Amino acid sequence: MTEYDINRIKDLLPHRYPFLLIDRVLECKAGESVVAIKNVSINEPFFEGHFPNLPIMPGVLILESMAQACGVLTSVTLDVENAMNGAYYFVGVDKARFKRPVVPGDQMRIEGSITRRLKGIWKYSVAAYVEGQLCCSAELMCTYQERDK
Repeated sequence: MTEYDINRIKDLLPHRYPFLLIDRVLECKAGESVVAIKNVSINEPFFEGHFPNLPIMPGVLILESMAQACGVLTSVTLDVENAMNGAYYFVGVDKARFKRPVVPGDQMRIEGSITRRLKGIWKYSVAAYVEGQLCCSAELMCTYQERDK
């Protein structure tokens, strides 16, 4: 089990501001599971338009946060040294359910585990919680592709 700060996350993911959507990894077990944190701030650029008088984090960005946490797990499992040499791509999202809005000041705890790996496609079971309450759950499928050098 390993914990990663934002600098290590930036080594493991190609995402950067304003699209890096996890702040810390609390636990990562290669080939198994990940627990990550996203601190939601009113300073996030999407809150200006979603929605000005009732800011809520867009569901697609909650899913993206969940996918990024799984991307860290994949990088650790594959022992990727520099994520800038490749990219993670969504392949599918199944059974996505949104149970509670995520608003500025919330801290999302993302818990994900690998459920299947077949021919370069990774499938994860992922859930995000705020204060112990489920806000989103989904089955995500992603792939990692190295760039041509």
